[in-house]
Amino acid sequence: MKTYQTSLKLLLILFGTAIFFGCGDKTLETRKFTGNKPVYLSYEDLRSSVKSLPGEDLNKTGKIYFYNNYILANEYLKGIHVIDNSDPTNPVNIKFIDIPGNIDMAVKDNYLYADSYIDLVVIDISDIENIREVYRVENVFPYQVPEYDYSYPLASIDNSLGVVVGYTIEEVEETVETSGDNWGIGFYKYEDISYITNGAGNQNGGVGIAGSMARFSIYENDIYLLNETLLYVYDITDLEKPTFITEIQTNTIAETLFLYEAKLFMGTQTGMKVYGLDNPAEPVFISEFSHIQSCDPVVVSGNYAYVTLRAGNVCGSFTNQLDVIDINVITSPQLVKSYPMTNPHGLGIQNDTTLFLCDGEDGLKVYNTSDPLRIDENLLYHFPDMDAFDVIPLGNLIIMIADDGLHQYNFEEGNLTEISFIQIGE
Repeated sequence: MKTYQTSLKLLLILFGTAIFFGCGDKTLETRKFTGNKPVYLSYEDLRSSVKSLPGEDLNKTGKIYFYNNYILANEYLKGIHVIDNSDPTNPVNIKFIDIPGNIDMAVKDNYLYADSYIDLVVIDISDIENIREVYRVENVFPYQVPEYDYSYPLASIDNSLGVVVGYTIEEVEETVETSGDNWGIGFYKYEDISYITNGAGNQNGGVGIAGSMARFSIYENDIYLLNETLLYVYDITDLEKPTFITEIQTNTIAETLFLYEAKLFMGTQTGMKVYGLDNPAEPVFISEFSHIQSCDPVVVSGNYAYVTLRAGNVCGSFTNQLDVIDINVITSPQLVKSYPMTNPHGLGIQNDTTLFLCDGEDGLKVYNTSDPLRIDENLLYHFPDMDAFDVIPLGNLIIMIADDGLHQYNFEEGNLTEISFIQIGE
């Protein structure tokens, strides 16, 4: 399961072995090479593509969400599986919502908010047999670029043709601007293009519960959307028609949102930020805890925040650890202790003292956190034979997504027992 982030900022494509920096007059040059040629989905087709289909096998899963006895599981860049979880011992994959470019989701009062490449779509799921798109906010998110074969150069992207949905490896001929006094083959750069796959749990009123990797969050009549270095706030008093309120500069690459006690905890590549929601329409910065650059979701319970730091190409770090942060004085978060991990991703906290941690290829780990200084000495369970991505604790029910499928556990009186499993590629 590939659920990592690829961010392409001022992408440089290198041709040949010579690199030059031209400074003369610009000329047009035609080049031929074997490379990644973009495949486009037109904007017209994108904006008429959401539809409800019969249930499909999970294949390349991403984030998970729980709402009204349904598990919503993202099929990476394809849409959302709707799983009837009325009986957690026998979950039934009943519907697939085809949403091209989907990664994130949130639900309030039977309205599903989901990204579709550059757009935010609103989908009425009140009648699960008659799922329908009711509204769309266009051009909310940055233009996105899917993964491509890095052994070949990337051809120029023309975003006027639509969104890029994939690539073919073939001969490419294109005309580009070069400087007149170039003495080598050189490089050229493309426009700012971002591709986000990283994305926290919350529940209030008719709002569902997300995993810790989410970048959408709902509080009262507002929805919060992360767009890399921006936090967008939309009013959803009219559930069908989100209305833009404001945007807030995060001054860093922000990845995840977690709502707790009228505060928004933001996981960023440089630390944890805290915003107050006394006025939900106007989040106010309260404090920040900084760390080395790393990918990191955050969850909160009681006086502590738990942050996982993960190494990776995009995160720019070699650190894999769990940070425990004292937030008793919310204006001054303090690190309590760090614990080494293998490759931590999502996490969840239950009853202030039970931490569920998806440690990547090292599987699911469950800790007792009663003593924040000895968490590593209180490992309750370890399921190592999976690549764990994210988890949602729901009372006695624990829902976890991994590379092999969707796992559910019963957690009662300290005993953790797997009760169901939906296999990926089944």
